[in-house]
Amino acid sequence: MQFQSHHRSKFLRNRLSRMALAVGIAGACCAGIVSAAPATPATSATSAITTVAGMPPVVNPANLYSEAAAGHFSPAVAGALQRVYVPNLRSNEVYVIDPATLKVVDKYKVGYSPQHVVPSWDLKTLWVANNAEGRPDGSLTPIDPKTGKPGKEVMVDDPYNMYFTPDGKEAIVVVEAHARLDFRDAHTMTLKSSIEVPQCKGINHADFSIDGKYALFTCEFEGSLAKIDMVNRKVVGYLQLAKKGMPQDIRISPDGKVFYVADMMADGVYVVDGESFTKIDFIKTGIGTHGLYPSRDGSKLYVANRGSNKVHGPRRGKGSVSVIDFATRKVLNTWPIPGGGSPDMGNVSADGKMLWLSGRFDDVVYAIDTTSGEVKSIPVGMEPHGLTVWPQPGRYSLGHTGNMR
Repeated sequence: MQFQSHHRSKFLRNRLSRMALAVGIAGACCAGIVSAAPATPATSATSAITTVAGMPPVVNPANLYSEAAAGHFSPAVAGALQRVYVPNLRSNEVYVIDPATLKVVDKYKVGYSPQHVVPSWDLKTLWVANNAEGRPDGSLTPIDPKTGKPGKEVMVDDPYNMYFTPDGKEAIVVVEAHARLDFRDAHTMTLKSSIEVPQCKGINHADFSIDGKYALFTCEFEGSLAKIDMVNRKVVGYLQLAKKGMPQDIRISPDGKVFYVADMMADGVYVVDGESFTKIDFIKTGIGTHGLYPSRDGSKLYVANRGSNKVHGPRRGKGSVSVIDFATRKVLNTWPIPGGGSPDMGNVSADGKMLWLSGRFDDVVYAIDTTSGEVKSIPVGMEPHGLTVWPQPGRYSLGHTGNMR
């Protein structure tokens, strides 16, 4: 991985700062982008997107993932080891894979029931969310991406997943067991405030509107979504997707107009208009639809179909990955996992050539070629879950396993 010179970084930082002032965004705090490819040019439509205070500007309103394209690395990730970090839910450890060799190069114990590895907003820390599954000792384990080694645990209540406010000031710990969102200092993890979301049992995954004004959270055990006003910090309302549904991951479209919601019981993806908060479409994919990951060029959505749509069903199923075209909302390809498999959570490699997913009920990690769909398996610990690939391109992370923008 190569980074451009200090002068190039400084030039782009200054350019982005001028853009932020031009659209009147108070306190914009975006990091400069160092790119192995030309930076995406700003468009005349940029002024149409008025973001919340402190959120970096939207460079390309037609593709909010433009600054997470291949090669667009922030200086903040300089020196980070190229690794895949795999939390193993039942063996309480993280396995570390070298993506160049497809070999496990390290492993260490963390807290109880590690669910996801979450890149921080400033890209300097990877947080392992250990939710302890009913125990009182939930915690976050920090990993230094420059060494790949863990630091001292921070005790927090039931961190099933974690996101960050668009301005980067606070972490949003998803307290699944108590249907609550805890807003904590993004660095110290000191509790600042909380939002109760009582009609969202199984609250777990989220994504944010293009302007950062609201977020949609999935309610796994209600078959619904919760809309959260991020400015006034309150619940706006709930949207029922299906009475027997089980929504999982959620991701906004590149143009910011709709959200895609994976539903494990419906075996497909709902399309939701975030502004009107209405269900407008459904795309059938495969059994146990679970994880969603945009391609690096923002043209496609990779959908992990876990192979079993039962929470405690068979440990192996007909796992697959579907590829949805964002422009047409049609499935372009479906790649089966050899032998069945159970693809769950992960992310796309920095160059976009590999999709990394945990094989949750097979105790492996899948490295999937995004051109051919060819699958390679790497044995890891017991029940791998929300792995992350690091470093990834982008100016900042909104959380989960790398919701980069």
